[in-house]
Amino acid sequence: MRGAGCMCGGGGGGGSSSMKRSAGETDQQAKKQKLLEEIGESWLPYLTPRDSEFHQLWKTKYSKLILRTSDTVPKGLHQVVQDAFLTLQKHGCLFQDLIRIKGKDFLTPVSRILIGNPGCTYKYLNTRLFTVPWPVEGSKIKYCNPEMFDACKALMKLNDYLHNEAVQALKEQSLSETKETKDAAVTNKEQDFSTCVEGERTILEDQSSSYVPRADRINLKNKTSYNLTLLNYMDPLQMLYLKQEPYFGMGNMAVSWHHDENLVERSTVAVYSYSCKDPVINRNQQEDLRGRDPAVWHVGLKVAWDIKTPGLALPLHPGDCYFMLDDLNMTHQHCVLAGWPPRFSSTHRVAECSRGTLEYIFKQCETALQNLQADSESVALSLKSLEVTIVKEVEGIHNEVEFEWLRQFWFQGKRYRKCTDWWFEPMAKLEEFWKKMEIMTSLVLTEVGKEECTMEQRNEIVSCFLPFLTERQELRKEWTASVTSCKTQYLDSAILQVPGANPSWQRVYQMSRSQSAIPTGRMMILTCLSHMILKK
Repeated sequence: MRGAGCMCGGGGGGGSSSMKRSAGETDQQAKKQKLLEEIGESWLPYLTPRDSEFHQLWKTKYSKLILRTSDTVPKGLHQVVQDAFLTLQKHGCLFQDLIRIKGKDFLTPVSRILIGNPGCTYKYLNTRLFTVPWPVEGSKIKYCNPEMFDACKALMKLNDYLHNEAVQALKEQSLSETKETKDAAVTNKEQDFSTCVEGERTILEDQSSSYVPRADRINLKNKTSYNLTLLNYMDPLQMLYLKQEPYFGMGNMAVSWHHDENLVERSTVAVYSYSCKDPVINRNQQEDLRGRDPAVWHVGLKVAWDIKTPGLALPLHPGDCYFMLDDLNMTHQHCVLAGWPPRFSSTHRVAECSRGTLEYIFKQCETALQNLQADSESVALSLKSLEVTIVKEVEGIHNEVEFEWLRQFWFQGKRYRKCTDWWFEPMAKLEEFWKKMEIMTSLVLTEVGKEECTMEQRNEIVSCFLPFLTERQELRKEWTASVTSCKTQYLDSAILQVPGANPSWQRVYQMSRSQSAIPTGRMMILTCLSHMILKK
């Protein structure tokens, strides 16, 4: 679903983030259209391991894509990870997500679940996912059953393994780049090439591969400290329709061309791929898509918005791992090309969560509620200040809590109960904060309507206040429309059968149907005041 603020963490600052997001989508669509026009009726070239130039292309244009074949991964790790996939599938923990693209809602063809650090979230295509927490040291997590604990523990073990492998890959890449730079300098100075290369090789061999300067160690940690994994599952033969790859003619796509969103800049993405056994199918009856075997899953890569560099299609066999190092995710796009068998993948990321954790949003609420005070002699509530900057901040946080957190969470409804009840207590607490912010909105409206409020004060307050209320009203309409139009049974039940005994969030759903929580009289006052100000 859509949100009111920034892509990872929210941010309540009016509609600027939504506008930027729309502008970004429009820009991407324009680039795609231009690329298709340049291609015309033909296909762009791409290479697979069957092509003699494949490895040279990989080395020169896609060197930051690293493959670790399944035979290099510990057998014991394969076993526990693959058992974890099957456990999550058995307990019905993999779900299609409702995403928004170009103003329209779609169900993802891939079923997913997010597992990671407790209290962490990840947002993609306007949908916020909440981690099923893995059992980090010191955490108290109640899983639904022992199998779920084992599954999350296995994926945390895989996370540690991929972190170590990514660090090693980055070290190797750094040494390789250093060697290439020095070799180039040697060539430019017309020194004896063979002698100098041998000298450099000796230097590199003498260096301890475990030694990395402190600053580089910190940088490596920032790039590879995965805080979550997005698990994916698809059975292509159960899909009624799969999109065709549009530029190279690579065939069926499970995931379209994209950059992974909301990651720490230049961080590494690590993927463990597990495709089940091939079904019994007569391959001769299948279309041969040039070099790509349509029965085998592949990851496709291309230089972003480039028609000169051939694409790359790398086959993925059960248990293979691949890494997209450094800025590869920024400069290139990737897609997942469907094979025939069902496939699981675990995609480990360093998510940019500065505004996407429970700790963050609770601090935001604490900031907002500092402006609310209770009369010590009664139960009456009042605002400490009507200063424009404070009102603006509070209403921005109000929108952030409702549209980036509460609605995102309750829309997904009961899915998390299949794994753990970890999120329900903090979300109930967040809902209580939201209720107080609803009161604060009403208090601002009350103050604006008082006779002692000067026109200048009204002017200032309404000018900063109205955009937030307008956005809130529009987003409530938008959410209601998506809920109403959603025909998928699990999503319907998730939004209507709110978890827990307290039905208070159901009032929010009803409230959104009426399109505003603001009392009609006060909304009329605010509207009239805004008209008066505009006329002046």
